[in-house]
Amino acid sequence: MAENKVYTAIGLMSGTSLDGVDAALIETDGHTFIKPLDFVTIPYADQTFRKETKDTVFGKTDRTLPEVVKAERIITDRHIEGVKALLQKAARKPEEIDLIGFHGQTIAHAPKQGITVQIGDSARLARETGIDVVADFRTNDVKSGGEGAPLAPIYHWARLHHDVKDLKEFPVVALNIGGVSNVSWVGAKDNDIVAFDTGPGNALMDDWADKRIGKPYDEDGKLAASGRAQDDLLKVWMDHAYFKRIPPKSMDRNQFDIAGLGELTQKVMHLSPEDGAATFLKFTAESIVQSAQFMPEAPKHWYACGGGRRNKALMAYLGKRLQEEGLGQLHSVDDIGWDGDATEAECFAYLAVRSRLGLFLSLPTTTNVPRPTPGGVFFPK
Repeated sequence: MAENKVYTAIGLMSGTSLDGVDAALIETDGHTFIKPLDFVTIPYADQTFRKETKDTVFGKTDRTLPEVVKAERIITDRHIEGVKALLQKAARKPEEIDLIGFHGQTIAHAPKQGITVQIGDSARLARETGIDVVADFRTNDVKSGGEGAPLAPIYHWARLHHDVKDLKEFPVVALNIGGVSNVSWVGAKDNDIVAFDTGPGNALMDDWADKRIGKPYDEDGKLAASGRAQDDLLKVWMDHAYFKRIPPKSMDRNQFDIAGLGELTQKVMHLSPEDGAATFLKFTAESIVQSAQFMPEAPKHWYACGGGRRNKALMAYLGKRLQEEGLGQLHSVDDIGWDGDATEAECFAYLAVRSRLGLFLSLPTTTNVPRPTPGGVFFPK
């Protein structure tokens, strides 16, 4: 692939919430030019598959286990559907697309043990779509001594410097609230980035809603808004060693889960659905607020993407806390013309192009690699 050329790429993302497959179409030169074109989501409508995968596959590192093989087949099928649906919606043919960036489904992430596992059959995806694929974005970073996450900061820097016109508005933060929350602190200078996972995102809130009211998530945070957070629990959880670690740092979705919150687990389970939801919402928000202590300078603005930005109660509480602490204003990325649902998928289209150009995907300040590090594995159609 040649420098100074604009490529057309598809990015695919399936988050730890297992809501569905996001597929985004962009044009990019792999540097600072990024033009989003189209986007679709293909949901995992089968609740049994979602539950079985979370219960029996997440945390596994052996790709040959029958349950992992089964999940990988279903996940790959859904990604193929996503590509075909996006092509149809955008009125594009496979031969008009240069690359697919295929993140796959993360089922385990323990970088300190040299482990990061994303499942998905990249070769079959390339073969059945007729488009070259770049996948396995995280492994090289972990092998090089990095955390393997987050990988979106380079993309965030490029988009924010394009869409936030006034350099006086920097520094800003791109806040992604998925299963896990992560931040990209972006300064005014080239590649002035600090990034890390802040702690839980939607994972605890979603798991609580599933266990207590039988719904995949707390819509608009209504359940949490009607409850009262238990500050004694929050005090213990916020004392977790993860929040004291100096970034870069990353975490697995299940590093915090309802079953593993220590001695207070039984007390959590005896809370009302409303009070438990309120407690987990406040935990997510406070873990984001405390992340500012690791930023080089207090941000002026936070731009939220991911599913969590749709949780009205979470956004209201978080915005209030950031202002109370003098940490700037909270916005949705939709306010600056982004599609907050498409951001992660767009990111992997962008990273796929960078991978083929031999450009770095991560920096010492984003994943703790010793030097700017490339990544990705190429699978020809």
